[in-house]
Amino acid sequence: MRSGPRRSDFLQQQRALTLSHRRAHKRVSFREVVLKFLLSAAVSLLALTRLAFAAEPDPAKWDEVLKDAKGETVYWNAWGGAENINAYIEWAGGEIEKRYGVKLVHVKLDDTAKAVGTVLAEKAAGKSEGGAVDLIWINGENFASMKREGLLMSPGWAEQLPNWRYVDVDNKPTIRTDFTIPVDGLESPWGMAKLVFSHDSAKTDPASMPKSADELLDWAKAHPGRFTYPQPPDFIGSSFLKQVLSEKIADRSLLQKPVDETSFEQVSKPLFDYLDALNPVLWRSGKAFPQNYPAMKQLLADSEVDIIFAFNPSEASGAIAAGELPDTVRSFTFPGGTLANTHFVAIPFNAAAKAGALVLADFLISPEAQARKQDPKAWGDPTVLAIDRLPAEAKADFPALDLGVATLKPEELGPALDEPHPSWMERIETEWKRRYGAAN
Repeated sequence: MRSGPRRSDFLQQQRALTLSHRRAHKRVSFREVVLKFLLSAAVSLLALTRLAFAAEPDPAKWDEVLKDAKGETVYWNAWGGAENINAYIEWAGGEIEKRYGVKLVHVKLDDTAKAVGTVLAEKAAGKSEGGAVDLIWINGENFASMKREGLLMSPGWAEQLPNWRYVDVDNKPTIRTDFTIPVDGLESPWGMAKLVFSHDSAKTDPASMPKSADELLDWAKAHPGRFTYPQPPDFIGSSFLKQVLSEKIADRSLLQKPVDETSFEQVSKPLFDYLDALNPVLWRSGKAFPQNYPAMKQLLADSEVDIIFAFNPSEASGAIAAGELPDTVRSFTFPGGTLANTHFVAIPFNAAAKAGALVLADFLISPEAQARKQDPKAWGDPTVLAIDRLPAEAKADFPALDLGVATLKPEELGPALDEPHPSWMERIETEWKRRYGAAN
């Protein structure tokens, strides 16, 4: 009869089995930990992704947008240099608060680049939500910068707004192309612009008004000190430089492409030759410039200059209605064409009140808001809407508008010149400052 194992042998076997089991258990536990970690990370990533999407309301689900927007405060960073525009924004704020429970705070800017800088600084600091800027009035180089740096809410939202169905995308190509840059639904249009000139017909003969940049130079030489333009980078002042460049450049198609630094000096030479000739015969001999359009407008009101210009065909009529200019002021334009563009509102990627910003953007392209905006008594800014698409009751509002004695008819505005690529303006403003800024 075989005897069983000795106790000592049995204990050794048990210890070995136990140790082996523990080692095996340890290995299993480690795998489980890894798996649990990966699972947890995946769940967390999914949660963050959902939060990210939740932070951007979907305009296609408008009832949800309205619900989320109620009680929000929208900080709209917009130029604040004109009383009539400020009054219009205040009116819009009152309407969206009354209708949708959204409060509007107008953050008045003298330079849109300041708001762009705020959003850029927040992104650099890792502030991906709760930003200080909810909506920006924007176009041109500022839009190009925000798009390039990824500072805007996801593409496509603008064309999903309920009132987008009224926007005239067929006849107004600048609604989808901002200074040659595709909009991609990153900003919503809310006004059209075209460069027009004004003069006081009681003091200057309408027949003597210039019909091109070259004729304007000749006129300024014959009437020294009676013309000026706002100091760049003010938008209106920079627009004058672009108008001259567009007329003087040998190949206008070059302006639709980014600046080529190797050829900039040669291509821009006609512009700066023009400005060199113009500068000595400007108001105050080109040693000072008005800071913005309202300051230039006041010079006409005070009879210090005879010709001014604006990016709004109804601007002169609006100023007459507001008592800012005499009722003898009239508008004119260049038969060969002047600059035209669309201005927009955009929502930063980290806006704190995105739903409220969507509600405001949609209201700004409503027939009611657009009709009021086109009325010179309120603003006089041309509509972005296609009138034939509007409901019958809204369609009648636009022809009924009295555009004012100084407003040119659409057929009198002349051709629309395309805005140059934003890089041209940045480069030209830098060169202008180098050449003429020291005099200020």
